[in-house]
Amino acid sequence: MTGAARVVRSPVGGTVTALADVPDPVFSQAMVGPGVAVEPRDGHGEAVAPIDGTLTTVHAHAFVIAGDDGAAVLVHLGIDTVKQQGEGFTLRVAKGERVRAGQSVVGWDPAAVRAAGYAPIVPVIALDAQQQALRPAGDGIALDAGDELFAWSD
Repeated sequence: MTGAARVVRSPVGGTVTALADVPDPVFSQAMVGPGVAVEPRDGHGEAVAPIDGTLTTVHAHAFVIAGDDGAAVLVHLGIDTVKQQGEGFTLRVAKGERVRAGQSVVGWDPAAVRAAGYAPIVPVIALDAQQQALRPAGDGIALDAGDELFAWSD
């Protein structure tokens, strides 16, 4: 990664939440990498691409997009939602597809995730980054999908 800070956009509308508040130690202890979480608004919605790039990993509940410079972002829709085996999630894209920031990747309903007994919080992780490289939007800020969630610099 070189040059100016990259803007990583919120994949969902909701409230910015510290990663430390995610109810899963893999995310809250930044084992996967640093980032920010979004507590999504209820109602059926779309999870959108946070950056331009190529989908390197695609599951119903999670996806990774690698930018052209190699920097990758993981979006995880809810906690333990892998146990839903794709139920309630609609993939709009396929692995290897190029996407633009703001493009729909997965259709889902956070209220349905909650009703199934899972936390719908959405961790957004900067893979292979250092915590000090991120400048997140402040906790408690309400964002729409596509708004800046954090800046990621070299």
